[in-house]
Parts: sequence; structure tokens; C-alpha cells
Amino acid sequence: MTSLAWILISCEPGRERDVYLQLLDIPSVSEVSVVYGELDLVARIDFESEKEMSKTLIEDMRHVEGIRKTETLIAVEV
Repeated sequence: MTSLAWILISCEPGRERDVYLQLLDIPSVSEVSVVYGELDLVARIDFESEKEMSKTLIEDMRHVEGIRKTETLIAVEV
């Protein structure tokens, strides 16, 4: 079963487009949207396992230049 998480992202000023394009290169990132307000971007990741999710968050996204802060919201079934 595929799971998903939403990543709320604050970027360094002026780096929104760079971050947006870098995120789209990550295989498990299925969607990225520019938003207005306190945040700059929202990304959706789809993953098959917690290990895959951890790899995306810890290895892939931490290497994206221009990200200042993230918050991860993991979707669950109720």
C-alpha cells in the first residue's frame, strides 16, 4: 500500500523557484505547489515503506539547496 506525506517548506528568500525545480527531480516527490503565506512550497511524497520515506526526507530533501525549514505531515488512515 502506498502512503503519502505533505512537506511544508520555507525557502531562503529568492530561492523558491530553485527549490521547486530541485524537488521535482526527487523520484518520490509527486507534486510541488507554490503557496502564499508563512510557507513558500508544499510538496507531496508517495512512498511504499517508512525506509523509503526516511530516505527521501533525510537523504534527498536535506541536500536541496535553498530550503530553510520543513515540517512533515504524514497522512494516516482513520
